[in-house]
Amino acid sequence: MPAFIAPQLATLVAAVPGDSGWAYELKFDGYRLFCRIDHGRVTVLTRNAQDWTARFAVLAEAAKQLPARQGVIDGEIVALDDEGAQDFQRLQNSFHGDPARLVYYAFDLLYFDGRDLRASPLLERKKVLQRFIARGAKGRNRLIRYSEHWTGHGKELFAEACNAGLEGIVAKRANDPYRSGRTRSWLKVKCSQSQEFVIGGFTDPAGARAGFGALLLGVHDKGGALRYAGRVGTGFNQSALRDLHLRLKKHQRRSTPFAGAPRSAGSGRVHWVEPRLVAEVVFTGWTSRGMLRHPSFKGLREGK
Repeated sequence: MPAFIAPQLATLVAAVPGDSGWAYELKFDGYRLFCRIDHGRVTVLTRNAQDWTARFAVLAEAAKQLPARQGVIDGEIVALDDEGAQDFQRLQNSFHGDPARLVYYAFDLLYFDGRDLRASPLLERKKVLQRFIARGAKGRNRLIRYSEHWTGHGKELFAEACNAGLEGIVAKRANDPYRSGRTRSWLKVKCSQSQEFVIGGFTDPAGARAGFGALLLGVHDKGGALRYAGRVGTGFNQSALRDLHLRLKKHQRRSTPFAGAPRSAGSGRVHWVEPRLVAEVVFTGWTSRGMLRHPSFKGLREGK
């Protein structure tokens, strides 16, 4: 059994593919994790092979109850709010001890009891996975769940996902093998624009707000330089403001990390930071000057 399998990644597209041969799944709003089972020992790995077993010990314990001597499961862990909706910030807060209702959605099975399944078609792998998860659940293990798929009506599923406030859907070639790296046999269609940005600074808070006022964001250009892309000051709860401010203060520096000072960082004194943290931001578009329109903070991307 491989020590680590690099993930297959989906390519972002603007529309749901309309031809036949696709299986459609819901797109989750959490962290991609692999569960590696090896004779009673479970390791939880990120998409970059970081060991997060201690961080998600509850998932490792649940995976030990699955009926397998060896196995590699590909899936995503999410946190649910009181109404059952996915809450990315609640998932992040769980890292610091806040209680959270966690669910791990298993959507692929890459290795199982001596068999490397990566060359098998997707739907064959999912059939084995569904039986495997069902045998381990028996009405008790509700942390690990099988991720359902649909083999038709992709456009209708996408519309329903957007109406329900979900991330979007992922379309996967039903008969293709598992291929590590970014491919076009997996496609993702998002309900709104979101992107990862490097945090290069923050401003002082105004009024009664605690922590900071806004984050200064950047993207790398083709030459590797960090270019200013605007600021985000909404989407934070009190816990995020407090915890993120503490982390940012540890990385403060005297000079801007951006290639050229931002043309406009808005109001408030600016504190520059080392460009080490990555934020995911939802926004409506770009201005003619390359600045974000109506950005809202979604969460930090840990491990990046």
